[in-house]
Amino acid sequence: MATESPPQRSYRAACPNCGAPVDFRSPASAFAVCSFCKSTIVREGDALRRIGQSAELFDDHSPLQLGAGGTHQGAAFTLVGRLQYRYRDGTWNEWHALFDNGRSAWLSEDNGRYVMAFDAPLTQAPPRAESLQPGQQLVVEGQPYAVGSVTAARLIAAQGELPFAPHTERAFVVADLRSARGEVGTLDYSDAQAPKWSIGRSVAISELAMTGLADSAEKTLSARGIECPSCGASLEVKLATTQSIVCHQCHAVVDVSQGIGADLAHFAQDNGMEPQIPLGRIGTLTLTAKRPLPWQVVGYVERCDIPDSDEDEQTFWREYLLYHRTEGFAFLVDADDGWSWTAPITGTPQKAGDGMKHEGVTYRKLYDYTGQVTYVLGEFYWRLARHERTFNTDYIGTGNASKKRLNRERTGSGDTQEIVWSAGETLSADEVIAAFKLAPEQRAAMQRDAAPTTMQMSRLMKVAIIVFIVIVLLLMFRCSSGGGAADCSELRNTYGEASTEYRTCLANQRSGSRTGGGSYGGFSTGGGHK
Repeated sequence: MATESPPQRSYRAACPNCGAPVDFRSPASAFAVCSFCKSTIVREGDALRRIGQSAELFDDHSPLQLGAGGTHQGAAFTLVGRLQYRYRDGTWNEWHALFDNGRSAWLSEDNGRYVMAFDAPLTQAPPRAESLQPGQQLVVEGQPYAVGSVTAARLIAAQGELPFAPHTERAFVVADLRSARGEVGTLDYSDAQAPKWSIGRSVAISELAMTGLADSAEKTLSARGIECPSCGASLEVKLATTQSIVCHQCHAVVDVSQGIGADLAHFAQDNGMEPQIPLGRIGTLTLTAKRPLPWQVVGYVERCDIPDSDEDEQTFWREYLLYHRTEGFAFLVDADDGWSWTAPITGTPQKAGDGMKHEGVTYRKLYDYTGQVTYVLGEFYWRLARHERTFNTDYIGTGNASKKRLNRERTGSGDTQEIVWSAGETLSADEVIAAFKLAPEQRAAMQRDAAPTTMQMSRLMKVAIIVFIVIVLLLMFRCSSGGGAADCSELRNTYGEASTEYRTCLANQRSGSRTGGGSYGGFSTGGGHK
């Protein structure tokens, strides 16, 4: 836990506008925002002068708050300030962390997790903001980086003690760069004449041993209520980072990224399938933290790929958005070729021939594809757009790491573009069933990757006979009628759209196409520091 700063480093004076006390914990801090009247205060020696006023903070129900403390690399810190930014898809926070040794840092939101970053000097002129593009390779301060995202943003509000004056009247570009060393570098062009540069690494709240978090983060997910703008049903937004929520009654997708008010953007969607793992269900899995933790299903997505030609097979898959209070978010993916989990990574893998290398593992490339959202349920920490497309590449681990998976996803256009890398591993259907305590009768519908030794012989023989009959019938249908989606409708009605029988039928209607596209991907997660 962060300890109180020594008295000689602290300074308190009355706000020149309202008289409320304004604290400065660090002698390096020259600016603060009065917590009572929101006046922006500049410190000049022992006197304070009002230079403006900050807007009200957008209430995003963040678990972090001023006064919360923790430990990073053996040093204690306290959150003393906050900057809140808005971009096209919502808002994000950067918290000013003051360490007991006097050093400052920024604890920023990043892809459902956090980054602890420290300001660093720029000894060479950085690239011009307008020249940056996601995926671009460049060198900053002698180190190689890949551009992860380029975002047009605006500072909308400030709070507490800050190392510089907050200016909320102009828009600027912020670019996140990611390295093979697991670092995220940020170029902040809020001052076009003197861009700011910071370098950080991914952290989890659990790793920081945070104390003094907001009450909503200490308890089970608490909710804030809104009314569905489509049907009027009462909706409860439970996650602090929610940008989109789907109405449980009419299934309209409601955009809450710009705040909860009377006029909420929304769009209707066609009905999809019921998730095999119910929303709200908690399962114990070993994912990002490398130890068993309870993960809650908070969102459900159905996606498909866009075939390059009419002869290519179109594949479908489903993703469950999982949440843990201190670890952040992860995805559970249900695809034709099996189950897997994946989560965004802070850095970027290294190129290795036609493949990639990440954390000592070499991955070979599987395929490229374009994905599209077809149906969603629940809550999401990014803004969902109708028929939004993503451009993906899947990789598989080589040698003894064949269970490992890697995915590159590019999203966005115009002034907000991004590339997100995700990493994870395969899971068996039995692991998923056990983790979420699903009914035994669901096993047949969820099984994608069972080996013969996992079945009893009698059941294996039954399945083999059924598959053999299906293949023979399909060959007959293809010879007589050329095949088509309608040929499989009876299997779909009998066994379900997610069944092995129906998927086998579809797969055998076409030849020469890949299977399992999107198995290891994840949704775009909103960009660096967002």
